[in-house]
Amino acid sequence: MEYPHIIQLPKFLDNRGNLSFIEENNHIPFKIERTYWIYDVPGGERRGGHAYLNLQEFIVALSGSFDVVLRDGKKEMRFSLNRSYYGLYVPKLMWREIENFSTNSLALILADGKYDETDYIRDIDQFISSKHGG
Repeated sequence: MEYPHIIQLPKFLDNRGNLSFIEENNHIPFKIERTYWIYDVPGGERRGGHAYLNLQEFIVALSGSFDVVLRDGKKEMRFSLNRSYYGLYVPKLMWREIENFSTNSLALILADGKYDETDYIRDIDQFISSKHGG
């Protein structure tokens, strides 16, 4: 099973402004089928609170900062994202929550599949029991 990890993206420094980019099947280990972003999150709110049966994602803080909290059914992992040239690879079957959004933060998420409600696990107890064969 793949594990979540930070991937450093290319970074070109220039006095006129810096540039970074993401290429599918190169910087990230999948083909991009869907892109979405999360913004204007009120203070103290969380996003996510679910797992995917099959979907993989790559999460980048394009602006500001936030924390991604992942659970694999046994342990919890916390990743603080605050640079636009770092992203977090999230494999399938990871419970995910995004929290601690800074003012004006912008989360970009790249996914390897289109939206499919049947791919979601939205109950944490169901997720944990499925990970433990229950």
